[in-house]
Amino acid sequence: MLRYANAARWQDTFRENPHRSSRLDPYKPYLERRFAEGCTSVTRLHRDLIAAKAPVTYQIVRAHIATLRGIPADTAPRPLSVRQVTAWLTRHPTALTEEDRADLKEVLARCPELDTAAGHVRDFGEILADRLGSALPTWIDAVDASRLPGLTNFALHLHRDFDAVTAGLTLDWNSGSIEGAVNRETYNTQVILQVEYRGRFSAPGIADSHNTVIDC
Repeated sequence: MLRYANAARWQDTFRENPHRSSRLDPYKPYLERRFAEGCTSVTRLHRDLIAAKAPVTYQIVRAHIATLRGIPADTAPRPLSVRQVTAWLTRHPTALTEEDRADLKEVLARCPELDTAAGHVRDFGEILADRLGSALPTWIDAVDASRLPGLTNFALHLHRDFDAVTAGLTLDWNSGSIEGAVNRETYNTQVILQVEYRGRFSAPGIADSHNTVIDC
């Protein structure tokens, strides 16, 4: 209260907050230089500092990079979308960036069920890429035991045509080119029928609109 009573001006009632030193201070010039050179990945910059034995945390680095970007340091990171996480899970690990892998690791650590699902997806990717059809029964049993919605249903539905699925995951040849030709001819037939019959009459499976669908 004495400060306010003895103040000659209202400006004298304010105290300047002294600069608080931070463990990051010795490394700020390095971060600012790397940022100016185009390296804006917090994950990568933090990893480089840790490799240099810097006693800093990811949060401290992220806060400073946020100031360089002109973003308030206390702004919450943008939530990840389901599509983004799904893309990370279904891509080959070598196709992910270092930042993607770090973010995915953090997401999986928060959700044990998703971590289990990610393991099953990776295992199925290996079966598919390496043509390990003989491992399919073991994979189906493991997924069934995990009781994960969606993924368990997918695995159990493979029993409906198990021999064909196993062959597709084992043999080198496939009917993809033939099916592509058949689909192309079917599409061409649909287009011809749409042009010929559009607006002339209505029949089952034929709708008179720009979204005409004809059952073949």
